[in-house]
Amino acid sequence: MHIVNIREAKTHLSRLLKRTARGETVVIARAGRPIAKLVPLDTATPQKARRIGFLEGVFELPEDFDKMGEEEIVGSFDGSTHS
Repeated sequence: MHIVNIREAKTHLSRLLKRTARGETVVIARAGRPIAKLVPLDTATPQKARRIGFLEGVFELPEDFDKMGEEEIVGSFDGSTHS
């Protein structure tokens, strides 16, 4: 963390912003007492829009996809099957 007085902050604002952009925190003080803090913004990478249907025709789901393994699933709840 870097501490500067108001005069230095006014004179060197662009330098301080560069430091902040690199991930540093800069504290601005008046008469040695902190009054403000420059902190880097969260710059999470924006997610790309999902393309719906881009795998169409690449593979096929069976008609009974929603029923596959139904007996095993039900059995695991009622205790009639063993893993």
